[in-house]
Amino acid sequence: MKTEDDLGGAEEPAAPPAPKGNGSAPSPKAHTHLVDLPESRTYRFKNKVLGPPLHNDQLAHERLGKPTALAVFASDNLSSSAYATEEILRVLIPVVGIAAFAKVVPLTVAMLVVLAFLILSYRQTIKAYPSAGGAYIVTKDNFGRGPAQVAGVSLLTDYVLTASVSAAAGAAALASAYKPAEHYVLPIAIFFVLLIGGGNLKGVKESGKAFAVPTYFFVANMAVLLGIGLYRYVSGTLEKAVVEHPDELLAIGAEDTALLWGAGLFVILHAFASGGAAVTGVEAISNGVPAFKEPSWKNARTTLVIMGSLLGVMFLGLSLLSSVVEPFPYKEGTPTVISQVGTAVFSADSSGIGHVMFLSLQLGTMLILVLAANTSFADFPRLASFQASDNFMPRQLTKRGHRLVYSNGIITLAAAAIVVLIFTGAKVEKLIPLYAIGVFLGFTLSQAGMTKHHLRLKEQGWRAGLAINGVGACLSFTVLCIFTYTKFLDGAWIIVVFMPLLTIPLFRLNKQYEEERDQLASGETTQVALQQKILDRHNVIVLIDQLDMAGARAIQYARTLVPDELRAVHFDMDPLRSKELTEGWVNLGFSRLSLDVIDCPDRRLERAVAELVARELIDGNTEVTVLMPRRKYSRFWARLVHDNTADKIAETLSSIPHCNVTIVPFHIGAKAEMTPTIRPAAVAELVGDVTDHGAKKTKGKAKAKAAQTIDTSDMQLPSDRTQISAATHRQQVKLAGKVFSVRVQPWSGTPALELTLLDETGAIVIVFFGRRSLAGVSVGTRLVVEGVVGEHRGKLAMLNPAYEIQVDPHDLEPAPS
Repeated sequence: MKTEDDLGGAEEPAAPPAPKGNGSAPSPKAHTHLVDLPESRTYRFKNKVLGPPLHNDQLAHERLGKPTALAVFASDNLSSSAYATEEILRVLIPVVGIAAFAKVVPLTVAMLVVLAFLILSYRQTIKAYPSAGGAYIVTKDNFGRGPAQVAGVSLLTDYVLTASVSAAAGAAALASAYKPAEHYVLPIAIFFVLLIGGGNLKGVKESGKAFAVPTYFFVANMAVLLGIGLYRYVSGTLEKAVVEHPDELLAIGAEDTALLWGAGLFVILHAFASGGAAVTGVEAISNGVPAFKEPSWKNARTTLVIMGSLLGVMFLGLSLLSSVVEPFPYKEGTPTVISQVGTAVFSADSSGIGHVMFLSLQLGTMLILVLAANTSFADFPRLASFQASDNFMPRQLTKRGHRLVYSNGIITLAAAAIVVLIFTGAKVEKLIPLYAIGVFLGFTLSQAGMTKHHLRLKEQGWRAGLAINGVGACLSFTVLCIFTYTKFLDGAWIIVVFMPLLTIPLFRLNKQYEEERDQLASGETTQVALQQKILDRHNVIVLIDQLDMAGARAIQYARTLVPDELRAVHFDMDPLRSKELTEGWVNLGFSRLSLDVIDCPDRRLERAVAELVARELIDGNTEVTVLMPRRKYSRFWARLVHDNTADKIAETLSSIPHCNVTIVPFHIGAKAEMTPTIRPAAVAELVGDVTDHGAKKTKGKAKAKAAQTIDTSDMQLPSDRTQISAATHRQQVKLAGKVFSVRVQPWSGTPALELTLLDETGAIVIVFFGRRSLAGVSVGTRLVVEGVVGEHRGKLAMLNPAYEIQVDPHDLEPAPS
């Protein structure tokens, strides 16, 4: 019998069965919780802008079909067809002049050969590593964690620069169609980054739906452009581009008849490397395989081929038209080469349908260039979460946010892209040399890792995979060397110098995390600590600054601890305040709680408290708990005008053995509607109490109303099952739901496994005596149990029932072979 995946962890779980009906994800249910927690203004704003929070159960429904996934993961790759041809011409024209147009198609074909091998290579990667991670996971598995960080840094850098290039290129496309926008390219590019980042915060499926239409709109416009252009080329009616402002063109060199010799070879290699921008984004799909609907690895491979085919046709078609139209690049980047080709193909100089088609092309180009950043926002957070799981990035990057996306990663990427845009002035020509090195370094490491993978495992068909990945690694490394050599002085030196330096803080962070883990997770140390002798005495000290509600709340809590000795202590730093406190204390009439006023002449409160605790611990047989009232202020300005003495004292005392510090908060200035409230009735109703020899204390309907529930729309519910809210004492029932919690007991205790099972109506405890665990059962597992409802710890429970784990259809999906 197959088991369910645990819903926790950094890895994405397998998708549960789709609900019946239209197949859409179930909407979040309004759970009834035991605590009515007030919502802050920030949270209400987040709900309004991003939508209601998605629950963990809905993660599987956030997966993408091939059409939507193509828009999410391929927009970067497809968008490069809009400027890759121009990048080749920007290198050739200043050196060889008009002869550049005769070379652009051969160079495009050469780059398409590289693209073909990359597509075939990444198909091998997706098949071998369907859990996602791309170059990072492949490199870690085959070369170790050190080289994997180089791959990770190169890809993360690539994603930051891709987002920057995309926004800048989109702004340039807008400026090409609307001249007044030329002076506002930087602010427009920053706006585009914020727009795409905000869209991704709404969730994977939401962003995919929003960005799918513009992607296919661009593809449709390119199909029209290439179709009409090729028709006019064959019919001989395709005219050359008209130069509007000759003084703004790039310098035009003289034709070189010996282009493949000497300095001419360098120019060819330089142009070839610039055309390498066309293959960026190929790795994006392999980094996001779990985002696809099942079978995810098959759908990812199919989408990869579709993406490569579309790019190849558009890139080659635009280069072929450019060789005929002869568009010259401009110094400032506008009008772009694709806009000049569009003007010539559609005869857009005149009004009418041609002009409309030209504007449509420019709109589609602008949208796809902007949406290319979406690939980065889809993959950067996911890759960063993998590195964070390995303790090489801050752990905050592993957490899913409001809409089940890695929100911290999305925000980090947006901030980094904006910084890059400001630094480069949103100039595409300045950004291109920076980001392609990281791309091809990732390509090289990934394909080299796959080559070793085939040699190491020698799985079925490994020789064909070895040939594909081996050639792919060689081609990627060759392009990487060419790009580094030819673009070094154009700005690539920044990446060459700083990329290795970026790995240093990652290893330093990893060292810190590893040291913390060794200290906190040592099995021997933990066992020794748990088995240490319990000290004979427990003394509690309450620090009192003044007689108020905060101090009273701390004293109230201290009395519940039932210590051997309870003392209230005030340190005399202000005689007038001490006098007021002592007089007030006498008037309180406490019979068992005295107040100690202790001198603190140097006003070093932290040292004075430490000295007091040391005196209590000097006998070596006393455990000390220090309670400190702390006022919590709801208003920001109120927090600024009060000190944080309690935090300083806690930091000082925390290093003293057998000294425990507890902060007792008291909230000041909180509005009544912002105060959490607990409904006592709901506490009893979550799992019904049993009293009077098995008579149920609460009615089923009342319990169903108050109990926390869970959505079971993705379960195959038995037709004869009983809702938990309707289960009664000593009744034979069949229940179905999801495991909400598991009680873990130490090995030395009496074996008994306790699960809390939830359905859409309520909860019940399931107890297995004599068992410490059940194979395949964990939090989130879908269970069907059958037995007699009994009593356990005064609560309704089902004891030692027969059980069945519901099989997830996606678990039956065949693995890659």
